[in-house]
Amino acid sequence: MPHDALEAGPGKLAPAEARKITGHVTRLSVMVAATLVIAKLIAWILSGSIAMLASLADSSLDLVASLTTFFAVRYAATPADAEHRYGHGKAEALASLLQALLVALSAGYLIHESWNRFVDPQPLDAGAIALSVMGLSIALTLGLVWAQTRAVKQTGSLAVTGDRAHYFADLSSNMVVVVGLVLALVGIERADPIMGFIVVLWLFWTAFTVGREAISALMDRELPDEEREQIKALAADDPRVLGVHQLRTRASGPFIHIQMHMELEPELTLTQAHAILVAAEARVMAAYPAADVLIHPDPKGRAAPHGNAYFGRDGASSAGPADDPA
Repeated sequence: MPHDALEAGPGKLAPAEARKITGHVTRLSVMVAATLVIAKLIAWILSGSIAMLASLADSSLDLVASLTTFFAVRYAATPADAEHRYGHGKAEALASLLQALLVALSAGYLIHESWNRFVDPQPLDAGAIALSVMGLSIALTLGLVWAQTRAVKQTGSLAVTGDRAHYFADLSSNMVVVVGLVLALVGIERADPIMGFIVVLWLFWTAFTVGREAISALMDRELPDEEREQIKALAADDPRVLGVHQLRTRASGPFIHIQMHMELEPELTLTQAHAILVAAEARVMAAYPAADVLIHPDPKGRAAPHGNAYFGRDGASSAGPADDPA
């Protein structure tokens, strides 16, 4: 499969380029979130709408999450050092996990506020101002989501993906808030807290999806199967390579880490085997500039069992499901 046919993901851009793209879009995210927090705070003070309060709380947490993402993507792209030999890429996953926790907490708070307003409905004031603010919110959020989608396609950033998930939820919740405001203005006062409950459901779903992806990254989930097949094909694209097995991969922010065993003719000298491995690393890194590649050479048919079987390294000498458990 051609490399370009694969969906964008970590490792496919040089770290400096990925940092430039994610840095731009996270700055934009912070600016949009700050603007919406100020506008919604004013609209809530003037209108007293619980649905507007729900949207304000969501935007406030989005601002915190966007600031976290802003710093996380920069830290994640910094080079490895003596204390973090695998780099700092998991900062993106930690930022996404924090986003999920914040959204879940806000949803819990909004359940309480929505219930109180449902039991004791209140008329809304300054409804036109509230509707104008929601229109502004929808327009700014649409622009931000478009920019984030482009950044995710280029970098595969988990942190930006999590931030985008918040704003996708915001689009839906903002539209729901508009419906609640309109219904409340025509006399259906309980429509406002009911819309608040619907926003809560969106928040919980967002927290679940973002948290699930963050935990998967922190648990070193393998790259998708099509990516793994692409890596195998690149590594084996040399008639001197007799097989590739025990491929292990994981993503870490803008980086990926790749390990594999490569079967070679037993009679090769160490210098010859080294040259083949270096050429294979170069092929993989041409497609994945932010990859850390480690290849272990095995003499074809003579590789005694080695490594730790607990991690799937059983020393088998032929590629197949039994010796490539991932």
